[in-house]
Amino acid sequence: MTAKNLLMLKISSHPSNIACLESFLHDVSKRFQLREDLFANMLISLTEAVNNAIIHGNQCDDKKFVHVYLEHNNDRISFRVCDEGKGFNPENLPDPTAEENLCKEGGRGVFLIKQLCDQVDFDNNGSTVKLNFFTR
Repeated sequence: MTAKNLLMLKISSHPSNIACLESFLHDVSKRFQLREDLFANMLISLTEAVNNAIIHGNQCDDKKFVHVYLEHNNDRISFRVCDEGKGFNPENLPDPTAEENLCKEGGRGVFLIKQLCDQVDFDNNGSTVKLNFFTR
């Protein structure tokens, strides 16, 4: 099976639009017959990535968009989440497991994504994140 790139979702950068992800992922889950645990990991990871793109990347500017692309290739599903922001350096984030950060209210999104995905890549100065999941 050859890889297919499809523009699956385009949302304006308003935090309420994060709700679009669940129905989008339910459709993906049905199409590719995903296991429940894989669906859960995808939902959490994609929610974190899109939330970061809306809030940090596009600064909640609803004139800017977040694009979510899906690629399926044999036993791998990848999502690319792209925002219109300036990006960031994912290596310069504070460690959310450090004692001084345990009670802080944010800063766990990238950490969660890295824990739940099989592979994570950041491109375009951090304004694009690719989330890879193996389906077998």
